[in-house]
Amino acid sequence: MADLQDHIPPTTEVGEDDGLRDGSPPVPAPFDRGYEPPGELLERAHTLLAAHPVADGYSGLPWALGNLPWYDLELGEAAVDTDLPRMRQGHVGALFWSLHLPDKAQDGRTTAATLEQLDTARTVIENHQEGLRLVRTSGQVVDSHNCGRVAVVLGPAHAAALDDSLGILRILHALGLRVLTLAGTTWAGLSGLSRFGEEVVREMNRLGVLADLSGASPATAERTLVLSRTPVLCTRSAARDLRPHPANLPDDLLAALGAAKGLCMVPLTAEQTGPTVPDVADHLDHVRDVAGPECVGLSGTYDSGAVHPRELTDASRYPHLIAELLRRGWSETELSLLTWGNVQRVLRSADFMARAAQQRREASTARITDLDAP
Repeated sequence: MADLQDHIPPTTEVGEDDGLRDGSPPVPAPFDRGYEPPGELLERAHTLLAAHPVADGYSGLPWALGNLPWYDLELGEAAVDTDLPRMRQGHVGALFWSLHLPDKAQDGRTTAATLEQLDTARTVIENHQEGLRLVRTSGQVVDSHNCGRVAVVLGPAHAAALDDSLGILRILHALGLRVLTLAGTTWAGLSGLSRFGEEVVREMNRLGVLADLSGASPATAERTLVLSRTPVLCTRSAARDLRPHPANLPDDLLAALGAAKGLCMVPLTAEQTGPTVPDVADHLDHVRDVAGPECVGLSGTYDSGAVHPRELTDASRYPHLIAELLRRGWSETELSLLTWGNVQRVLRSADFMARAAQQRREASTARITDLDAP
């Protein structure tokens, strides 16, 4: 799958006349341009999100900010989809900051480019300490929210950033990395995980780095689900049964992800979920029904270059989506899991498993040349 951030064009709304990519007519929806959901539903949505804020599974903000000569997220920044005023308006409590790179940055210097992304992310956080906080654990996420700050979780990053070295994995983790996408390497490819790839997953479990399977091959995803002792993420995947995008998941993989207590974070992009709020809600309904309410989360994918559905054009618009789910009969318990609880559960599990694994297992010294020798 091509990375979501191959280029960062100005984000646009899907027009009212836009049809689906398969040529079918636009879906009639209650949330067309300029439409506001009924006040009672929107008020309920704001009340629920005040107690259970959004943990957004994918943001391209570090890369987008790296292209700007100057910015101020506290005052508001019109050049991006995400700033602190809009996150407060949308009740965003935690944000996964992607360290993914455009293809042109992967020509022999993926590790260096990833470190530069990480440095940019840390600099942005340091310059906005009143609103942002770098976190590493589930407890720090809660503390950050209680202090009125948005918790920033670093990742996902490309597995290619490891340069086939477990030592680099440990260094990236020490610098704050919490999520790694298992795709696009010799050890996590179309044929699945190699012996070295399996060792990478074990070391990720020992460190508490979560595996991201969005864009991974079916063989890699299936083997990782079996091998990992920590729940895995799909940071930007919807239901392939509803929209045949290569990053979306078929029902059998969704069911397996649910059985493994993993998390499918549905992206708010027109390409993967459709051009309207009800389209996005259809995917959330489907993932909940197939994988269970504990397997579904949200992935804004803002500032990634993606086109977003009407009424979901930036990080302030989450209440509109929650209002639609309330209209459909989602319970407050299900919504609290969707927005906050499921991400917290996965982070807590990773923290617990890492502490346990570090008591039983030393840092791996395995090399790819030893395990994957021809």
